[in-house]
Amino acid sequence: MDYIPNTEAEKKEMLQEVGVNDTLDLFKDIDEKLILKEPLKISNRLSEIDVRKKIEAIAQKNKLMKNFLGAGCYNHFIPSVVNHIISRSEFYTAYTPYQPEISQGALQSIFEFQTYICKLTGMDVANASMYDGSTALAEAAFMAHSITGKNKIIIPKTIHPEYRKVVETYCSMHNIDCVEINYNNGTVDIENLKNEIDDNTAAVLVQNPNFFGCIEDIDEIEKFAREKKALLVACVVEAVSLGVLEPGNADIVVGDIQSFGIPLSFGGPASGFMAVKKEHMRKMPGRLVGQTADTDGKKGFILTLQTREQHIRREKATSNICTNSALMALAATVYLSMLGKQLKNLANLNLQKSHYAYEKIKHLDGFEPAFSSLFFNEFVIKCNDSEKSISKMQENNIVPGLDLGKYYPELKNHLLICVTEMHSKGDIDTLVELMKE
Repeated sequence: MDYIPNTEAEKKEMLQEVGVNDTLDLFKDIDEKLILKEPLKISNRLSEIDVRKKIEAIAQKNKLMKNFLGAGCYNHFIPSVVNHIISRSEFYTAYTPYQPEISQGALQSIFEFQTYICKLTGMDVANASMYDGSTALAEAAFMAHSITGKNKIIIPKTIHPEYRKVVETYCSMHNIDCVEINYNNGTVDIENLKNEIDDNTAAVLVQNPNFFGCIEDIDEIEKFAREKKALLVACVVEAVSLGVLEPGNADIVVGDIQSFGIPLSFGGPASGFMAVKKEHMRKMPGRLVGQTADTDGKKGFILTLQTREQHIRREKATSNICTNSALMALAATVYLSMLGKQLKNLANLNLQKSHYAYEKIKHLDGFEPAFSSLFFNEFVIKCNDSEKSISKMQENNIVPGLDLGKYYPELKNHLLICVTEMHSKGDIDTLVELMKE
């Protein structure tokens, strides 16, 4: 590659230093079938005019579809002020406050974000710098291991499958065992939990509402965690639910703020959050912004706690997080400042619309509820042929939900359907009519 200045001799010397013969040896942990065997088949370079024409032609192929897909990425209304604020150059170019004393604007926005997260979760302290919900949950698992010194994590199958994969990957690097717990009627199988939790359990992880949209019995799960002196980690993937649901008496609360003013954008970027009880503050990864006063008594902001390896000795670092999702956190902060206490009304609107859809669908021939547990704005419906149902909907410009068979073989022909404030009564009725056909 022309833009990499190292000579062949220098490359060879570096490879020898790390003990490998070839650059590809550095990627030996990657599955062989995922490595390109030949160059990408891309066209020759084009002028800017031709590129614009080509992209516009491709964009014309897009269909505008009604989307009932959730499963970790949610379609909510975004007030125009959110994009207006985050598009200001002082925000979108402020990558991370490496010189905090002159980054007062960036620090204040992070401080306000932390304050909102504490208010929403009921926890004592929140940090910044979580990449997304899945890595925030993984960091929480490792944090629990660090606090307790124990090597076992209980992770229910009701947690988002992709989140579970990330947690398992993180834990495998630290010799932490991840034990999966089955579900019963869409929520954690309490008997299975009782049998698996023991004195070597560092934490019990629980998503609420869970991947099926069902509401977990947090108090019951907490009881068994406390008996074994394990921490309770609550994960909130659908953040709007915090308008009506408490995360419970957890030790660590993590999740994703995508629902707060961040567009779907084909699945990213998003931004995670983490909030903890005060006694666990020094084990948090990332950074924590605090409020202070300068020598003239004026209010100011400062990086109070920095547990990143860029700021302290590597052996004392709590994590290798080294970037900052401040722009997405700012979007959530602006969104929440606009919404205020109306978040409760928004959550109730999601609750009511999803239950309206559920009541309509469950009486249709060929469709039936998979679970009877309480749910927020997502629910699982069993059907005769999920592929046929999805195909039929897509022909009519509707994305009906997620086919759960991809992640749960035992739930073949089950659809996970999400309804938010973006769906009108007419949208829901159209979905129901197509299902009836």
